[in-house]
Amino acid sequence: MRDEWGRVLASLVGFLGDFDRAEEAAQEAFTVAAERWSAADVPANPGAWLVATARRRALDRIRRERALAGKVHLLLPEATVAVDDFDDLIESGRFDADGTASIRDERLELLFTCCHPALAPEARAALTLRALGGLATADIARALLVPEETVRRRLTRAKAKIRATAIPFAVPGAHRLSERLDAVLSVIHLIYNEGCRGRVDLGAEALRLGRVLTGLLPREPEAHGLLALMTLHHARRRARFPDADDGDSDGDGDGRGGGAELVLLQDQDRSLWDRQGIAAGRAVLDGAVALGGPVQHGPYVLQAAIAALQTRERVDWPQVARLYGRLAALTGSPVVQLNRAAAIARAGAPHTALRLIGSLDLDGCLYLHSTRGELLRRLGHTARARAAYGRALDLATTAPERRFLARRLEEL
Repeated sequence: MRDEWGRVLASLVGFLGDFDRAEEAAQEAFTVAAERWSAADVPANPGAWLVATARRRALDRIRRERALAGKVHLLLPEATVAVDDFDDLIESGRFDADGTASIRDERLELLFTCCHPALAPEARAALTLRALGGLATADIARALLVPEETVRRRLTRAKAKIRATAIPFAVPGAHRLSERLDAVLSVIHLIYNEGCRGRVDLGAEALRLGRVLTGLLPREPEAHGLLALMTLHHARRRARFPDADDGDSDGDGDGRGGGAELVLLQDQDRSLWDRQGIAAGRAVLDGAVALGGPVQHGPYVLQAAIAALQTRERVDWPQVARLYGRLAALTGSPVVQLNRAAAIARAGAPHTALRLIGSLDLDGCLYLHSTRGELLRRLGHTARARAAYGRALDLATTAPERRFLARRLEEL
C-alpha cells in the first residue's frame, strides 16, 4: 500500500475527478487485494491490478447510485436526489484484454492539484501528504506539528475547495509553472522530510517526484537544487541512523523508529555513506549552480551546496557558515540562523555562536537548547549546559532524540 497508494489514487482522481470517490475506490481495491493476494500470488503488476479493480468498484458504485436515484424518484415523485452525470465516465471504463487498465502515471498532475494557489498553504501540505503518500491523519499531524482534528478540517476544506472551484487536475502551462513552483518544491521537501522520519517509501517518492519535476523543468535551478539536496541526504541515511531497520527508517531526519540511534555528522561512520549517491547529488548540484549563474542562488541550491560541503573529507566550516549566512538573508528563518551558529562554532568561534543563539526566538525548539548545551559544554559551563540539555530533553518527541540527550546529560 505504501508503494502503490500515490499512483493508484492519482490515477483514480484523474479518472473520477473527485477526491472522496477516488479515496473510497482505492481503499476498496486495497481491501480486495488484502483478501485475495497471498505472498506467492501478488500480480506481476500490482499497481495496474489495483487501479483496474478500483475503477471497476467506482463504476459499480456510480451505477448503483444512478439506479437508486431512479427508484427513489418512482417511489417518491416529489423527492429530489442529486446524481452526478457520469455517462461519459461509465462509457470510458474500458480495460485491456488482460483485465487491467492502461495506466498513465498521473502523480505529477495530482501534486500540482494539491499545491494549487487557491488552497491554503497548510492545506496543500496536508492534502499532498494524504494523497501522494497515503499518510494517516495522525502521521500528517505529527509531520506538521498540529492536532489531528486540525488536519481533518484542513483535508475536508481542501477537497471541498477543489470541487467548488473546479481546480483542474493538470500540470499548469509553461507560462504559469514558475509561480506554482515554490509551493510544489516545499511540499516535495516536506514529503522527503516525513520519509526521513521512518517512512522509506515517502523518501523514495519525494526523490522520484524530484526527478520527474526536473525532467519537466530542465532549466529551473531550484528544482535541481532540491533534488540534489534530497539525494545527498539520502546517501548518508545509513550512517545517520545505523541501527535503524532499513524497511522502517530510511532517511536523514529525526528517526522515529524506536531502535534507531541518532548519530551526529562528526561521529558518523563514513564507510556507511553511499558514495555513488553522493557523487550523483554533487553532479545534480553542479547542474543547478550552472543554471543559476554566478551570482544569485535560491534556498534549495544553497542548502544542497551546504550538504555537499558536509560530505567532504575535511569540511570547510567557515564556508558552510558563509552559505548559511546567505541562506538566512534570503529566507529570514531563525532556524537557519541556528544552523549558522552551529557552523560558526565548528569553525572555531563558540562564543560568537553562543551570542547568536541568544538572540533567536526559538524557545520551543529542542535543537536550540541542545545546541546551546553543546556550546556551553565546550566552554566549560557545566551547570548551564545541563540546564540546556534538560530543556531539550523535555521537548524531545522521539526515542532516539531522548536517548541522545540523556547520554549527553550523563556525560556531564
